[in-house]
Amino acid sequence: MRFFLVSMLIKVLDHPLAAHALTHLRDKTTKPATFRALCNHVSIMLALEATRDLATKEVAVETPLESSTGHILARSLVVVPILRAGLGMVEPIATLFPDVSIGYIGLERDHATALPRSYYCKLPPLENTRVLLVDPMLATGGSAVQALDVIKACGGTEVFMLNVVASPQGVRLVETAHPDVPIITGALDRDLNSKKYILPGLGDFGDRLYGT
Repeated sequence: MRFFLVSMLIKVLDHPLAAHALTHLRDKTTKPATFRALCNHVSIMLALEATRDLATKEVAVETPLESSTGHILARSLVVVPILRAGLGMVEPIATLFPDVSIGYIGLERDHATALPRSYYCKLPPLENTRVLLVDPMLATGGSAVQALDVIKACGGTEVFMLNVVASPQGVRLVETAHPDVPIITGALDRDLNSKKYILPGLGDFGDRLYGT
C-alpha cells in the first residue's frame, strides 16, 4: 500500500483497491449495502496508514511448540467519529484493533450557513493515547476544526484525521488551525460548490451509508 504526499501533513491513498472502492463510492447507483462495504475497505487502509508507526513492546509468549517473544502495541488507541457519517468508519477500525476505545462527537451542518453545530460529545480518557478522528467528508473543515478543538481540550495530544475524501479548502483550514494534525485521505477532490459540497465528491455520505 502506497501513499503520496500532497503537503507536509496530508497523505493521499495510492492503491488500486482504494481507486476501485472510491470509484464505486462516487457512483450514484451504488446501493447502501455495497456503499457500506466499500467504506469499510477504505477505512481499513486509512487506519493501517495512521497506525503504521505505533510503538510496540516486547512480550514473552508460549507457542504450541516452545517459548518465544513477540510484540504488542505499547499505547492505547482511541477512535472518535464525527456523528453520524463517521460511524461508518468505526466498525472496521474496531475490528483491526479490538481493544480500541471509542468516543463520539456529534456535529451537524446548518444548511443555511454551512457552519457546524454541536449536539453531543462523549470521550474516553485521551492522555497518552493516539486518537483517530474519523469523518468520511472533509468539506469546509469547520466540523473537523471544532472536533479537534474539543479533543485537544480533553487531553488529546497525538491526533490523526482520517477522511474518505477531502477538499482543498477543508485541508487548508485544518492545517491552519491544527498544523500538528496529519490528514490521511482516500482522495483530495477538486473543489466545493456553492452549497459547500465536495466536487466531484460522492454526495451526502450519511444518507448514502444508511439509505436515508
